Order: sequence, then structure tokens, then C-alpha cells
Amino acid sequence: MAQLKVRLNNKEVLAEKGTILNDIIKNNGLEKDIPVVLARINGTYSELTSSLEEEGEFEAIDIRDNLGMRTYVRTLQFILIKSVLDLFPDAKITIEHSMSKGLFGEIHKSIPLNEEDIRKIKEKMEQLIKKDIPINKVCMKRDEAVKVFSDYKMDDKVRLLKHVSSDTVKLYELDGRYDYFYGSMAYSSGAIKIFDLVYYEPGFLLRYPRESDPYNIPEFVEHKKLRKIFYETEQWGNILGVGDVGSLNDKVESREIIDIIRVAEALHEKKIAYIADMINERKNVKIILIAGPSSSGKTTFARRLGIQLRVNGHIPVPISLDDYFVDREHTPKDEEGNFDFESIYALDLKLFNENLEALLSGEEVEIPTFNFKSGTREWKGHKIRIPDNGIIIIEGIHGLNEMLTSAIPMENKFKIYISALTQLNVDNHNRIATTDVRIIRRIVRDTLSRGYGGEDTLKMWPSIKRGEEKNIFVFQENADVMFNSTLVYELCVLKQYALEELKKIDTSSPVYYEALRLKSFLNFFKDVDTKFVPENSILREFIGGSCFYEY
Repeated sequence: MAQLKVRLNNKEVLAEKGTILNDIIKNNGLEKDIPVVLARINGTYSELTSSLEEEGEFEAIDIRDNLGMRTYVRTLQFILIKSVLDLFPDAKITIEHSMSKGLFGEIHKSIPLNEEDIRKIKEKMEQLIKKDIPINKVCMKRDEAVKVFSDYKMDDKVRLLKHVSSDTVKLYELDGRYDYFYGSMAYSSGAIKIFDLVYYEPGFLLRYPRESDPYNIPEFVEHKKLRKIFYETEQWGNILGVGDVGSLNDKVESREIIDIIRVAEALHEKKIAYIADMINERKNVKIILIAGPSSSGKTTFARRLGIQLRVNGHIPVPISLDDYFVDREHTPKDEEGNFDFESIYALDLKLFNENLEALLSGEEVEIPTFNFKSGTREWKGHKIRIPDNGIIIIEGIHGLNEMLTSAIPMENKFKIYISALTQLNVDNHNRIATTDVRIIRRIVRDTLSRGYGGEDTLKMWPSIKRGEEKNIFVFQENADVMFNSTLVYELCVLKQYALEELKKIDTSSPVYYEALRLKSFLNFFKDVDTKFVPENSILREFIGGSCFYEY
């Protein structure tokens, strides 16, 4: 057998061609207290079940790497699924969405889930982990895989595979249990070092460390309002009869998707009208603050809310936070020395509050205009006064932070949190991260209207996420109401635009693997023509053709 030279930890070693990568990890002492779940050879990621086929740079990838962490969590999910079905063979397990620094899911069985069940499941998981059972990747004809899942009575996976174009699919096998996952898997169950499983009515929370702190599970944070909005979205999915990608694709093929679009948009409009009614009932409310992470659809939501407020007899008066930036020379800087435009201190809080107080007192106020080219504030005689039935609408990332409007009494404010919180999953065991929906939205909008390519957007995304964690998510429970801007059909529309951009990203790019993951994920969806998207839809904020504004 040929000997190949590989360089690891600044030293060169010989390994036989065809050696399993996990053996190279073990034989060279690359295992450590932080779980190693993948390898990277000459910049290319590989599962540890793969074999060595070329010489070059060899790196052990642990869970401090984003792809490594995704692999760890996916492996943990497989161990959970295996444990549940060993204990409760007739149960159905659904892994639904992120919640309170973990993954929320439900276990549907004849006797409702309880805390004792969770204790048994966690104990079973620990046993599987201790046994260090290899996880095998199995290439199978699609029809054979369909039969496996038909025998398991997993209709969600049967529906999904029915729409897969490839003749073969790759399944993973753990101690006799097969499952389908999109994404890499660790070498064995023993890769899992730290996890927790807790009862979270009516289901469970699966908890694990984060890339930034691989030794500890983050502190539990209760998100009651977020939990409520996820439940509402689940009910919307039941109304639409769409809970996974397979059932959505069935609707596309049967052309029922046109009715699905109409009902999904009607659910949005009904919720917006409900929020307008809430505001109307609070007679002292004079300011509405709308906040949410990037690509949530804040602008379109604000316009549609304004229409519903008019129905209730109010006149919406928009004020842009962008006009209250401090001059560039006074803008705070981040830890890397760059201007931090997302800091709340990048805004002139004193002037902003003074203007709001004056407006609420019935005075006429001149609003500044910020010149982004010169980085300075300008005064152009833009004066406003709030009519008796007027109501101020402020949209921006800091809307839920009380510091923004500290001079305004609480009873005069109504705070709204908006985000795209998808409840649709690929199947019961493969969730769609809410972040992924926003990434796709952002890629499409940046490409069509802002002159950025998909690669540029993906490179910016980690910085955007850090800003959201710091300035938005920590305040989301301060909202009076939450609005979920996701639309069950939207990825069928966004797919064609996003794939075109993602295909341009080559293997040399630092975001290549993220692009590859998103392409794989988008290819599950059937296409839907943009002509079916209403002109007032939040989706139009990203694909163009909105009745509210032009690109």
C-alpha cells in the first residue's frame, strides 16, 4: 500500500493510502478534551469515516469550528432519536426549533411525555455515548431508503425522498437504527462529551455547548414570549396543512400552493390587524417601536401596520433612526478599532429623546438628515408636528432597548419584535434554522438591490450575528407583542435567486462550505413562480415588486 505524507501539528508523518481518518486522529494523539468530529485535508472538510487519499496538510476539527459544532449537534440529535425509539418504539419525535440556548422538540406517544420519560431517555443516551458505537454512512438506492422509512412509519421522510431527484441517498446507521440527515456526522456516539436533556412542557430541550465555550452548556434563559410565537406558528402550519418540505412540495406539484400563498398572506394580515387593534385599545400609546434582526421584513411590516392603524383612525408618522446618527468622528469603535454603527451610542440619544418629548407635547420639531457620504448631520428644514390622532412609528435595531427612549413614559410606548421564525422543517429530524431563512433573504436582497454578491453577504454574516446577539436578542422579551414574518412558501420563491449567487462561490472561498450547505438545503424545495407573490407581501421586500417602495 502506498505511503502518503501528511503534515499535522507542524510535523510530517507517513500514513498508508486508504487509512481511515479517525485512525490518523487516534494514532497521532490528536484527540483532546474538546470533541474532534471532522478532519480538514488541504482545506477540504471530511468526515472521520472517510479514508486518506492524498498527501498534504491535515487538521483535526473540533467543535470550536462552526461546521464542527453543527456536526456535533447533528450527532447528538441522532443519539437522542435512537434512544427515544429504543424506549418508545411507536413514538414520533420532532426536533423543531432553537429555544432558550438549546433545541426544542416533542415526543408524541400514547401516554404524554413527562419528566420521568426524559430521565430515562437521557440515561439511555449516556449509555450509547459510553459504548462509543461507530456511526456508519450507508449509500442506498432511493427506493430502498423509502422502504426503510415506510417500515419505520416515518411518512415525513417518505414524502421528502419522493421529491429527491438522485437515484441514491446516503443514510446514517447507529446500532441498527437508520436515519437521513443532511450534513456531516461524527465517527461514533463517543464523540459526544457534554450535553443535557431537560423536560420543557410539552416537550424537551436538548442542550449543548457553544463554539465560544466548548466546555460548558450555556445558562438557561427562559423566553416565554418567543415560545408563544413559535406555538402560534405551529398552529398556522396546521391550518395550512404544511409541516415539512415534503408536504410543501406536494402542494407545489398539485398547484394547491396558490391557495397556500393566499392563506399564509391572510394570516399575516390578520395578525397585523390584531396588533393594530391592541395599540388602539391602549389609548395612551403615542410611539410604536419596531425592532428585529436583519432581513426580518421590518420596513414592509411597518407600512402594513400603518395601513391598519389608519383603519382604526390613526395617522402614522414615521421617524427614521438613521437620521440620528452622531457625526462620524464621534461614532464609537468596536474591539477591532472599526466604527461600530450598530452600537446604541452611535445614535444621538439626547437629541432623539428631546425631539420625541417635544413632539408629544404638540410642538413642531425640525428633524435632522444624516448624510452618509460625508458622515455628518445636516439640517434641511424638515419639520414635523404630530396631529391629535397621530402616532409615531420608529423602526430600528434598538427599538426594544429602553435606553433609546428613556425620556418617554412606558405607557406612551408600544414595542414590537419581528423576526422570521420558521416552523417548517425539512423533516421531523432535520430542522430549518431560523437564521438560514434570514441568510437566504439577505443574499437575495443584497444581490438584487444593494450590489453585493452572495459571497459578500456570507462573509458579513458572522459580524451581523454578533451585533444581533448584543443589541437585539437580549431585549426581545421586552416586546409587547411578537410578529413572525416567515412565510411557509417563501424558500420555494427565494431558491432560484439564491442558488444563482451561491453557485458562484468556489472552493477557495472561506464561505464555500456554508454556501455548499445552503445549496444542499435549498435543493429540497420545488420552485414557485414569483408572479404568485402579492405586491404587499413581506417577501416583496427581498425579491422586488413591492407596492410600498422601489428598489
